[in-house]
Amino acid sequence: YPSGNLAIIVVREKKRLICIVREDKPTKATIQAVFQSNGRSTCYYPSGTVWINMNIHGGQYLDQTGSRVRRWMWPNSVISSGPHVPLSPIFISLNRHVGVRILGQDKITVSFLAMGQQAKFNVGTKVQVSDIGRLPPPARLDEEELLLLAFRLRILRLFDRLRGCLNFPSNEQWEKIKPPAYLITQALKILQLCTASDISDELRSSVRAIVNA
Repeated sequence: YPSGNLAIIVVREKKRLICIVREDKPTKATIQAVFQSNGRSTCYYPSGTVWINMNIHGGQYLDQTGSRVRRWMWPNSVISSGPHVPLSPIFISLNRHVGVRILGQDKITVSFLAMGQQAKFNVGTKVQVSDIGRLPPPARLDEEELLLLAFRLRILRLFDRLRGCLNFPSNEQWEKIKPPAYLITQALKILQLCTASDISDELRSSVRAIVNA
């Protein structure tokens, strides 16, 4: 960055290349995006929530509350459930200097612009047709990720209740007010993930208790 802080890092981990975008801070800089040559990539909002998440099958674009705005599949994806939704071009700005352009699985560009000069990094990847039969199934969330999602939802619900209490301090019925639709949707998604994941019954019960609390 013009400040001298490191903006983009490209590292090699075994057979993978990883491109990391950092925020413009001298210390404790958060990661704003990670692009991996195996097809897995994630971009984050400044708040730290997931903005765009992609894998070898496709990707999804989320809003800052975690609700899905759009979803797409790559042309060579082998997943056949549901309609095949193609990608519409996506352009986002991670910060005032770094932007991301997504035109296709192999056409993902990270652009860095500062002091009248520009650098571009092609971070897209292409799964060969001969590899389709060996594509791994979509990754499932592990136990820690499920618990984090459940606790995050619980915190969002508590904040929503707190706002209701502050806005209507004399309303004795505020506890009966239903949470926003996006929180209900997130709760259903977490419960579905919990059912589909290979976790212990004890943990599954714990996640459900947190979500339904």
